[in-house]
Amino acid sequence: MCELLGMSANVPTDICFSFSGLLKRGGGTGPHKDGWGIAFYEGKGYRAFHDPIASVDSEIAKFIQNYSIKSSQVICHIRKANRGRVCIENTHPFSRELWGRTWSFAHNGQLKGIKKKLLEYYSPVGTTDSEYAFCWVLGELRKEFTEKPSSKKILWESIHRLCKEVAQLGVFNILMSDASCLYVYCNTKLSWLTRQAPFNDAQLLDADICVDFKTQTSDTDVVTIIASEPLTVDEQWTQMEEGEFIVFCQGKKEWSCLQ
Repeated sequence: MCELLGMSANVPTDICFSFSGLLKRGGGTGPHKDGWGIAFYEGKGYRAFHDPIASVDSEIAKFIQNYSIKSSQVICHIRKANRGRVCIENTHPFSRELWGRTWSFAHNGQLKGIKKKLLEYYSPVGTTDSEYAFCWVLGELRKEFTEKPSSKKILWESIHRLCKEVAQLGVFNILMSDASCLYVYCNTKLSWLTRQAPFNDAQLLDADICVDFKTQTSDTDVVTIIASEPLTVDEQWTQMEEGEFIVFCQGKKEWSCLQ
């Protein structure tokens, strides 16, 4: 299985600390050596980096680890290939345009029969079931709404419904974003935590790195981190339940549903 890492923040924030822990699992402390990728949102802007080799060996990963890219939403993925060969086009996160926004998506799990679903608007570039599922979900949203719904709740309920439908085909843990919010669906295993004042120290589980967040934040900062497995040893992570869907906006848990 792959591993996911996401961030939602109310101010532009770098993810260097959490990313340092995750990249160790990409061929170091974990078996996820078949590529990695990371996507950053800066306002409506979007930039992404991908590499089809283990993150512990990737010079691009080392660059990201040491270069402070400030972002409001981040999606990261380290891959352990099950379906689709190891190559750049099969490396998450994937991205597509919908309603004038760049949507990005990363998935952990396998989906049996996903490619039997009809695609009307989007086509995959690679061969993974993950990208196919992303194309189908976005296509269904585009079919249901010709423009972005004015009601956030209606959109969120639709995304949740589509996630539940895909999850019937296997394991479907996902992170997805449209720049404004981070959408998180847990089929088997995801955890999250929110850092806000009063801030404390944090020690990574997979690397000998400790950060005193009091020295790097202001009292108004709110940052939520989502990961397949907890990344730190001294913070209280909340494990999501099977079938739980959460929307994080500006670092805060904005809406959730469990059905």
